[in-house]
Amino acid sequence: MELKHYEGSCQCEAVQYEVDLNIDQTITCNCSRCQRMGFVLGFAKPEDFHLKSGEDSLTEYLFNKKVIRHLFCSVCGVESFGYATMPDGTAAVGINVNCLEGVDPRKLNSQHLDGKSF
Repeated sequence: MELKHYEGSCQCEAVQYEVDLNIDQTITCNCSRCQRMGFVLGFAKPEDFHLKSGEDSLTEYLFNKKVIRHLFCSVCGVESFGYATMPDGTAAVGINVNCLEGVDPRKLNSQHLDGKSF
């Protein structure tokens, strides 16, 4: 699994982070949130993620099983990442690949996850 270093942010750049991520393993999902938001998601280990700024600008949203801390910027409303618990119980950071500099998520070969079934 090849990790690359990326910079990411919300639209207004109040929230900025860096992450080492393999974008060859992204997903799209049709759950009630992901479909509406148009997310393309990658998942990183917590130690591969660093929030550089904006912690005080984050607002949290929890729904369904409450295993993903959806964090969005209180200034511009963009959810650029969230903290998750994977099905096997390990911690992860869900990265909204749409928010990474230099990445065109529409060109990725993302796997589709049927989140409506969960």
